[in-house]
This record gives sequence, structure tokens and C-alpha cells, in this order.
Amino acid sequence: MVPALAAAESELSQPDTVVADLLEILRRQLRMDLAALARVEDGHLVLQVLCGDIAGFGLHAGATVSHPDSLLGQVLTGELPAIVADTLADPSLAGNRDVRDWGIGSYASAPIVDAEGRVYGVLCCAGHRSRPASPEREGRFLRLLAAFLSDTVLDLHEMWARRRRVWQEVSDLIDSGGPRIIYQPIFRLADERIIGVEALSRFPDGRGGAQRWYADATTVGLSTELERLAIGRALAVLPVLPGDLTLAVNASPTTISAGLLDLLPGAAADRLVVEITEHEHIGTDKHLLRAVEQLRSRGVRIAIDDIGTGYAGLEQLLHLRPDIIKLDGVITRGIDTDAARRAIATGLVQVADEIGGSIVAEGIETPAELATAMAAGILYGQGFLLGHPGPPAGAAWLRPDTRPSAVPGDPGGLQAPAGPGAHREPRPNRLDRHGPLSSADARR
Repeated sequence: MVPALAAAESELSQPDTVVADLLEILRRQLRMDLAALARVEDGHLVLQVLCGDIAGFGLHAGATVSHPDSLLGQVLTGELPAIVADTLADPSLAGNRDVRDWGIGSYASAPIVDAEGRVYGVLCCAGHRSRPASPEREGRFLRLLAAFLSDTVLDLHEMWARRRRVWQEVSDLIDSGGPRIIYQPIFRLADERIIGVEALSRFPDGRGGAQRWYADATTVGLSTELERLAIGRALAVLPVLPGDLTLAVNASPTTISAGLLDLLPGAAADRLVVEITEHEHIGTDKHLLRAVEQLRSRGVRIAIDDIGTGYAGLEQLLHLRPDIIKLDGVITRGIDTDAARRAIATGLVQVADEIGGSIVAEGIETPAELATAMAAGILYGQGFLLGHPGPPAGAAWLRPDTRPSAVPGDPGGLQAPAGPGAHREPRPNRLDRHGPLSSADARR
């Protein structure tokens, strides 16, 4: 379903964010528990934007109600009054199913029409309890806001059409098996040995890169399903991954909170790293913290992605105390010529030492960046200088006894792109026994 307030930074979320702000003003002005905008579509009313106690009424954005016999539909046609201060005392609402099922004690509503006079939908508020009312004054305020919203109806129509297109595109991708998975090697910088790989999603052309696809999937409520599918596909490489290498997969806080344990293999969980992406405000989110501890109890290590680019990442660092801190490529690029970048990297190395973790520098692309990262005390890194991402077939880290045709999830047996270090033979090695990137490491 479409979230009421989309977290993704996308043009898909702009119109209804403005509407949600107006609904909150309406809800507070009328001292109600919920405010909503519902639009008429194919003989039904679709709850498009909501604010307030959404869960308390058992509703959600995207829910569809029958137009003719629903409370909102009958209000819209004039069969029921537009404003009711006490639903239990109004005989016209006796036995009304929506009043009973949604626990509505009072409500107020007004139609919204477009510039040509066609009914777009209905603006409404609801309270759990009855309340004193001034129907005439509240009706004027409702109509005033409804008239204001009518000026944005065309934007809302366009937004809804875009969301339906995006929902269909993401749904089709999920039904077809999800994104293609490629893997980028992670190196120990001291000797440029491969010590793990990170799974990366690659999507069809036309909607931008992975970040855009996941942002749009979040906007239409499909991000968790899409991420779980991508993680499941990424895990298929474990049978051909050498036993001394780790596999890192990316997941947002929302997906982690929803649960990942059912996806984890029984015998190799201690070789997995879950990188927490999308720096949502987590604070002391008990669901996320509990889910992280459940993963850790299975031996999974926790990494925080894109550290160094904002306050939210530092907040995650404080609350989650990760095993691995990923230094964002924005900091790594140009670190050899920028004292501020070097200071951030050096500071994070000290933080990692204090919490018993390690730093992985992302986006290393030049020898000077590599040398500067090492001088700052960073032990691990990844980037085009060291190894390009690609499919597992033919990659340097592939288990020597595995033929390219036997690699799961690698259609066509494609070869990994060339790059410095990309085809270095994975000579037998012992990883840093006390580093969090070692699969032999004991849990904290």
C-alpha cells in the first residue's frame, strides 16, 4: 500500500506531503484524531493521504472502500450529514457499519471538486469520541480548505497516476525475480587480499540506478518485498564462496525490523554481514534494535553504510555500535588532497577502535586515495582501483573447484569486469583473526 508520508526523496512524494501538512492543520483546528483525503476512483473511494491516529482507526493509505454504501460515500451523496458531533446520538447513523468498525464518535467532511466542477473526492476528519461542535463555523473552515485543495487536484491526479505506474513497474520486477545481483570484492589493504564480497543490485534501464529504484519502491510500499528478494538472490552465491570470505548484503532499517532470520542459511550465517542503508531516523527504535540483536545472535555481523555524510549516520553509529563502519565514497574520493576528509577518516578509525570495530573505505579509485586511507589507519577497502563489481563467474574470489556454469544466479556465465586486483588469484590466507571481517571471529 502507498504510505501516508513517503520517506523517499522523490518527486512522487511531493504533492501528498503538502496535502498531509494541510490535513494536520485541519485535524488540529477541528480537534479530531484523524484527517484524510479520499479520492473517487472506479466507483470506489481510495484513502489517498492520512494523518493522525491512522492505526487507531484500523485504516491505511491506499485502502479502498465501497462508494455507494460507505459512510464517506453516503456523506458525499448527501444521504448522511456532513458534520456529526456525536454519532451515537444521531439516528441517521444507527447501526452504521463504518461507524462501528472504525470506532468513529464524531466526524466532519466536505467534497473536493476540480476546476471543471467534477468531484475529485472528499476531505474528512474523525474523532474517537463525541465532541462539542460548531457545525456552521467548522463547515466554513472545511470548505475553505477543500477549495484550496481543489487548486492542487490536477497535481494530485498526476501524482496518483505516476504512483500507479511506479507500483506496476516495481511489481513487474518483483514478479520477474527481482534485480540482477553482482558482487564487488572487499580487500585487506595491507596486502590487497580479498577478504569478502558485497552484493549489489542492478536494475533495468529507464528509472535510474539502484538508489532510485529502492526509493520509488519505498514510496509505493514495496521496498521490503524488493529488498528481501534481492537479499535472497544474493545469498545464492554462498555455496561457491570460499569459506574464508564474508558476504555483505544491504538492507534498510525498515526491512531489518520486518525480519531477516527466515532468509538466513542455517550453517553459514556467521559469514554474513548486513549493511544498514538508508539513514532513516532510528533513535532508540526497539524493533530495529531487537532485530539487530537477533541477527547478531546467529553470528551475523552488522555494518553501517555511508558513514561520514551526515548526522543520521552518526546517530546509527551511537545506537547500534556496529562491527563494521563503511566510510562513504564521498569522503574517500579526494581524501589525499583534502585535510577535512582525512580528519573525518582518522576520527572514525579512532571511534571504531573504541567500539571494537573496523573501517572499510568505499570508492577507492586512485593509488593516492589508497595510500592516504592506509596512512589514516584504515585496514579494509573496496573500489574500482582494487576490483570492479561483476557476476561471480570467473571472479578472483570464486571457489577454485567451481565451474562458471555452476554458479547460481549468474545467467549467461558473464565474466567479471577487469580492474586492478579484480582477477588476483585468491591464494590461501588467514584473515585478521581479531578483525570483525574475519569469518572466524567470535561474536561480541
